[in-house]
Amino acid sequence: MAMEMRLPVARKPLSERLGRDTKKHLVVPGDTITTDTGFMRGHGTYMGEEKLIASVAGSVERVNKLICVKALKTRYIGEVGDIVVGRITEVQQKRWKVETNSRLDSVLLLSSMNLPGGELRRRSAEDELAMRGFLQEGDLISAEVQAVFSDGAVSLHTRSLKYGKLGQGVLVQVSPSLVKRQKTHFHDLPCGASVILGNNGFIWIYPTPEHKEEEAGGFAANLEPVSLADREVISRLRNCIVSLVTQRMMLYDTSILYCYEASLPHQIKDILKPEIMEEIVMETRQRLLEQEG
Repeated sequence: MAMEMRLPVARKPLSERLGRDTKKHLVVPGDTITTDTGFMRGHGTYMGEEKLIASVAGSVERVNKLICVKALKTRYIGEVGDIVVGRITEVQQKRWKVETNSRLDSVLLLSSMNLPGGELRRRSAEDELAMRGFLQEGDLISAEVQAVFSDGAVSLHTRSLKYGKLGQGVLVQVSPSLVKRQKTHFHDLPCGASVILGNNGFIWIYPTPEHKEEEAGGFAANLEPVSLADREVISRLRNCIVSLVTQRMMLYDTSILYCYEASLPHQIKDILKPEIMEEIVMETRQRLLEQEG
């Protein structure tokens, strides 16, 4: 059996010619952001000796007079309206506990979900007894953030038919700071697969369904065997996302599609080799800069 061995190499610094937009004001804890007292203190900052000081490592963001530091690597901090992908960890009374990569488990109430078939009525004791038939431990779901509690815990809902139980696919976990906020996080890519870019850093890649299953209310998981061609497309997309994350590039539908197209000359297993990873990400970055400018 052939075996390939690779020795560690020094990581090359990113090229300085990647464009002015990629240069950000980066700080580490203890750095002075500004000495101007006219600014308001936001997340990731504190006041000390009439100076605004960073309390986390990240990039400085300014909105009018408000200054905050967005951490480069952090747990997910929920906001109302976010799309998340999560895993059921516990079935409780009238609620499910969901792991969403945040500091605390999220909550999905029985009253915050569609009943199978999209039926609209009050939840009864029979529905409560059948909760494990709807969702059980280990199931993956897509949902929307309905509310954020004072302690940071997140309440979810799946009242739309586009949310619900996820069937066959691949889950990729990345840092939430690398997922770009967009109007929609459900994307059907022209390569034959679809992605759900969860704001919490959980990305779900699955074969694009031929017809939408709307009559089941989002709880009929498709367990049909996935064709070899679809599995290859999903594996290539997964490796492309890992490559983009390794090079600290933002993830959204265009960057993933450009990276997928740049990887086509290479075999799927070769995409994760450092030199090929750097090559396809550099090509993706150049195409994105050309599109913007």
